[in-house]
Amino acid sequence: MIRPDLTLPIPQAIESAHFIGIGGSGMSGLAAMFLDRGIRVSGSDRADSPGLRRLAERGATVYVGHDAANLAADVDTVIHTGAIWPENPEFVLAKQRGLHVIHRSQALHWLIGGRRLVSVAGAHGKTTSTGMIVTALQRLGDDPTFVNGGVIAQLGVPSATGSDDVFVIEADESDGTFVLYDTSIALVTNVDPDHLDHWGSRDAFDAAFAEFANAAREAVVISADDPGAVALRERITHERVLTFGEAPTADVRVTDIVTDGPVSFTVRHGVAAASVQLSVPGAHNAVNAAGAVGVLIALGHDVLDAARAVEGFEGTARRFELHDVVRGVSVYDDYAHHPTEVAAALAAARTVVGEGRIIAVHQPHTYSRTQAMFQEFADVLESHADHTVVLDVYGAREDPVDGVTGALVSEAFENPEHVAFVADWQEAADYTASVARDGDFVVTLGCGNVNLIVPQLLDALGRPVAAE
Repeated sequence: MIRPDLTLPIPQAIESAHFIGIGGSGMSGLAAMFLDRGIRVSGSDRADSPGLRRLAERGATVYVGHDAANLAADVDTVIHTGAIWPENPEFVLAKQRGLHVIHRSQALHWLIGGRRLVSVAGAHGKTTSTGMIVTALQRLGDDPTFVNGGVIAQLGVPSATGSDDVFVIEADESDGTFVLYDTSIALVTNVDPDHLDHWGSRDAFDAAFAEFANAAREAVVISADDPGAVALRERITHERVLTFGEAPTADVRVTDIVTDGPVSFTVRHGVAAASVQLSVPGAHNAVNAAGAVGVLIALGHDVLDAARAVEGFEGTARRFELHDVVRGVSVYDDYAHHPTEVAAALAAARTVVGEGRIIAVHQPHTYSRTQAMFQEFADVLESHADHTVVLDVYGAREDPVDGVTGALVSEAFENPEHVAFVADWQEAADYTASVARDGDFVVTLGCGNVNLIVPQLLDALGRPVAAE
């Protein structure tokens, strides 16, 4: 993993940019916006993906696999993610050539320029909240530029260049880069401790959020429900703060939540109240919507108009995304990779599964998080799912740690009959299909590559069921 060096100079002009790790939703979105600017774009990723193919169709030069030969002679700027290693051949050659080598957050900073920036930060809820703000602004007649961490369902893209002055981004607190931007309106969805391998301590993590919020030029919109956000509120000195949530003290308050199917609720601000029904399930999405409404109010929109506008949000890719129904079994995928997120995703599934059961297919993400939170994951999975299949750890940027596997999670269950640790994906797919029955929901959970097991699950479900 390469820790971003935010002191490196950002070039004033870029004519030809090469992206290392171009296939991810965030990086592919950035690359697309560089193409919008008329900049030559090339890039590589370790595997083929829809993001790579979309960029190739737009004229980018893309490569599967990392190789020094991918770095063309005319490239003046190299943009990388923090997930690559210092030994990456393209990164090494770029340094040798003396090119501008910058982190993706610095490339985003360059794109933003002096626009009116809405930055969405928090351990969870960022992608959904960003999508809600973007689609609501469009329904209100605005045309924002945006960069999201996932594909927005009704738009089919994670980013786009708009004609208005407003720029909306999902800001990343995992590596500290969210303090780089010149934010106008800061949305803090929660301050749930995560990524402490980067920050070192909870106090450093909280201090970074305080810096992010206090630096906002116009307003801070922050959760009134999340304990971490409530504690952070005492460290915020900003003149304009809007709180949101179910708490009676919230400035933008959610009440009357009904989770029987797509969530409905009432949102209140001052004396105004509006009834809202979303297309997505889960009480957590009612709260996310309140945060989005708070941002729209801070941007100058009326609360009633804002409430109507958020109703148009149809979800984002890998957020409780239905892939198919086979043999009466619905197969969903969700990006949840923190215990709080897993609980929210499975609680949302429970509201719509009816009489069926929930079978979670959980891929632990990173060795450090698994080692620190295996018991919390086990508790959440056992209490919210009817049965859990645990895969092995997706290490991402980390080297393996002795003794840290998916078995840590499965062995922490109180009742071993509720869980199975199956490291081999085909065996995991076959096992899941063998226990699933008509009306059940299978939900894959994780921010690694667990979504890639979905075709194997669908195939296994489609095979004839052996006679008992």
